[in-house]
Amino acid sequence: MNKPLPLSGLRVLDFTHIVAGPQCTRILGDMGAQVIKVETEQALDSLRMSPSGIGGKAGPNRSGLFEYFNRNKLSVSINALHPSGLAVIKKLLAVSDIVIENFSSKVLERWGLSYEEQITIKPDIIYTSITGFGHNGRDREYSTWGPTAQALSGLTLMSGLPGERPAGWGFSFLDHTAGYNAAIAILMALHHRNNTGEGQWLDLSQIETGMVLAGPQILDYTVNNNPYRREGTPPGNRSIHPRVAPYNTYRCKGVDKWCAITVSDNRHWGKFQSALNSESWVHDEKFNDNESRVKNENELDALIEKWTSDKTPHEVMHWLQSFGVAAGAVQTNADKVERDPQLRARDFFVEFLHREIDEHYETDQFPAKFSKTSHSVRQGSPPVGADTREVLRNVLSMSDEDITLLYEEAAL
Repeated sequence: MNKPLPLSGLRVLDFTHIVAGPQCTRILGDMGAQVIKVETEQALDSLRMSPSGIGGKAGPNRSGLFEYFNRNKLSVSINALHPSGLAVIKKLLAVSDIVIENFSSKVLERWGLSYEEQITIKPDIIYTSITGFGHNGRDREYSTWGPTAQALSGLTLMSGLPGERPAGWGFSFLDHTAGYNAAIAILMALHHRNNTGEGQWLDLSQIETGMVLAGPQILDYTVNNNPYRREGTPPGNRSIHPRVAPYNTYRCKGVDKWCAITVSDNRHWGKFQSALNSESWVHDEKFNDNESRVKNENELDALIEKWTSDKTPHEVMHWLQSFGVAAGAVQTNADKVERDPQLRARDFFVEFLHREIDEHYETDQFPAKFSKTSHSVRQGSPPVGADTREVLRNVLSMSDEDITLLYEEAAL
């Protein structure tokens, strides 16, 4: 029996592009909201032009990146700079619950769609804006991308190798965190509206969504005046706080194959000893307690890697986990998609029908299970403007003649 979708009946007017905004509306769409993505063919979402083409061919309707972030959405192509196009957008706003955009500051203001103007059309609208710096303060008009926002948040300085230039956590880590935080904020605003009838403006700063990930370091500075710095030791993936050992990734059998192993205290070291009981070195006094293991960490890591080197990552993981030791194979994409029975058991991957190619592909689902409600991947991402007529007919009750006239005026 199909479970109900928790956000069914909600309508989202989506002006987002690239990752931060689409990540948010992807979540809302998975949960059942009707997401209407407003696009214009004169300035396509740059993700549509990604070279990672589905079906072996690039194109605005075949981008793998765009597909990933824009499933369960409808696309309408409307020229917001044309008076008739803006009028259509305002009509859609009037029947929507949420408006979301991640343009630079003031873009919607220039269109004539500031929050003050939106509430004259829909008093209880929930307007969500995602920018690098937020809509107030000295830097409100500055622009950012994921990597620059990450640098400003302090996360870039916290990663990378000691003694080398700072290195961020992937290309656009904060685009994702901004999307996740926006989805949470929207749910809180919906709860408030359900209780009070009031809408509101949610002003998210992408930089601030990174700041909260550096919380312990900020607290250490405010309390102890300690500036964060990447330590010269310990190198690699070893634990700094708390300082424990073993805690690293270890080379395994095969090319570029690894397994992560963490032993957090003496109780878990006892479990590790049981797992490697036949190895005499695990009983050496120099590894008896955590202080000694940290002191002799180089030798300990070398001995562990000697043990892992003739085993596959999954052999190491399953053997250690059977004794209660935290270990995880460093999985490739092929491992995750083709060879991970745990993900298959949880139905993490689901097929969707690509709307242009008319072929089925697999994608991931929302990473949570609901006992009473659910989420779903109902369709792939929309081709540019593919749903314009359907939306204007069904949502705004416009006639075919009126829609055709808007096309002729270049408003659509």
